[in-house]
Amino acid sequence: MKPIQPSASHAERKSPTGIAGFDAITGGGLPRGRTTLLVGGPGSGKTVFALQFLVHGVQHDKEPGIFVAFEESSHSILANAASFGWNLTASQRKKVFFLDAQPQPDLIQSGDFDFCGMLAALEAQAKAIGARRIVFDALDIVLALLPDPQAQRREIYRLHDWLLARGLTGIITLKADTDETNAISQQPFGFMQFMVDCAVILNHSVVLGVSQRNLRVQKFRGSSFDENESPFLIGNSGFEIAGARTLDNIDTHFTTERVSSGVERLDTMLGGGYYRSASVLVTGFSGTAKTTLSGAFAQAACRRGERTLFVSFDSEGGEVIRNLASVGIRLERYVKSGVLRMASARAITGSAETYLVRIKALAREHRARCVVIDPVSTWSKSGTDLTAHSVAERLIDWSKADGTTLLCTRLLDEMSSPAEGSSPLQISAQVDTWIHLNYLVQAGERNRGLSIIKSRGTAHSNQVRELILSDSGVTLADIYTAGGEVLMGTLRWEKERAERVANEAAEVAGKLKRVRLDAEEAELQVRLKSLQTELVAKQIEKALLLSSSKSRAGDVSRDRTRLEELRGADAAPHGAAGSTP
Repeated sequence: MKPIQPSASHAERKSPTGIAGFDAITGGGLPRGRTTLLVGGPGSGKTVFALQFLVHGVQHDKEPGIFVAFEESSHSILANAASFGWNLTASQRKKVFFLDAQPQPDLIQSGDFDFCGMLAALEAQAKAIGARRIVFDALDIVLALLPDPQAQRREIYRLHDWLLARGLTGIITLKADTDETNAISQQPFGFMQFMVDCAVILNHSVVLGVSQRNLRVQKFRGSSFDENESPFLIGNSGFEIAGARTLDNIDTHFTTERVSSGVERLDTMLGGGYYRSASVLVTGFSGTAKTTLSGAFAQAACRRGERTLFVSFDSEGGEVIRNLASVGIRLERYVKSGVLRMASARAITGSAETYLVRIKALAREHRARCVVIDPVSTWSKSGTDLTAHSVAERLIDWSKADGTTLLCTRLLDEMSSPAEGSSPLQISAQVDTWIHLNYLVQAGERNRGLSIIKSRGTAHSNQVRELILSDSGVTLADIYTAGGEVLMGTLRWEKERAERVANEAAEVAGKLKRVRLDAEEAELQVRLKSLQTELVAKQIEKALLLSSSKSRAGDVSRDRTRLEELRGADAAPHGAAGSTP
């Protein structure tokens, strides 16, 4: 269910608690001028919640408050709260009044009593400081001193009416068993849930040996709210609810900017690298170089001057730096410069929610633009499957909303498959880019392969590449197939060498053939010139012969004519025939 977006009228009728996640799921905070019941077992965080509500009112809303403590002394409460960093100024401290109302251990009750005297004193104090908020912590302690349920009910209604009459925003905390098998309404003072305007249930349980804290708003009169349970932590700054998802408020900001993966050829396969603010998942069995690929990404980010957080669940930061240096990834100088922060998650204990909140806090503190979590699959062992999946969703939502480029690795066991069907995280369906690493044992060698299973919004390569690690860095190489068998490592190298030898032999043969053809061509050119010369000679001889024949024919004709002229009588002159003597 999405967080409620309060309208202006709703916001005016609510008092912010300062607990961002809670204000999101209630649409603004607690009902202003009304009473809220806060119920939970021991260690569930009731006092911290109530105290944070008062502190926020003084620091940010200029609403003074009163804290009535029926169980712990004010000195103990303030000492416990000092670790949360709620630094009140001297003037702000005067706006928060603590009333110690703990029954004395040696108290001997004589006759009936009621809340009238206490309420009269509180009213005077509220007017003195202008109080707008008030907390009654562990009210059940003093109610137990009343003689019967009727008297308890009477005083509870007296307190409730007093709060409403003075328009105070009140919180009443009660101890109760929040186990689902034991309905709170059936427990002592359970009727208060029907009386108040808002009821919040805090639950602290242990699931599979892992501490789990959850909050649920049971009712909120006159307002919509998220009815589902929301996990929370009591962290360094107090109450931290991790269940609120704020991505829908700002998911209109997207970019087409690319960032390098740290491996040049992988960038080419991805069409230019990862998208800025994208979520990337690298899966693979143990030893397939998931951490190496993560280190390459971190190094590329640091080279761009982008502050980066590297969270390792497997090794200490120094070990990761040393191991990555063996494959040409040098991170030490970036750690020294402050651009890169190495964090060992072994120091974090608790549920998956604890991991998420701590990592978010580290990222905010470091102002990280890129975050690496190696491996995120550790979270699947920290609680229930549903919790792990929910945390994975919020991790990705947070990174996108914060504009952080996120790279996570997930360790596969030997029996699992890249489809991740049995993984409680189910993170592969949520990430933008999914890269899978595997290995092939062949001819006594174990070689690594890389493939891109998906990359949203990117025309990515569907080819498998061999991932090669050396002291000079990380590279990708083409694989070879022979007879339907994939060749990597030495077999691929032998195949490449055989192809190189074959290409060289073919090139030499080609050169020899070109030399032979050139010689034959030259020989033919010589023969051609000789024939052309012979042809010209024949043509000249023929011309001379023809000319000589024509000359002889002319001479014969002239000689015959001359002979005829000399003979005279051989032919009668023209016109002489028929003459008379």
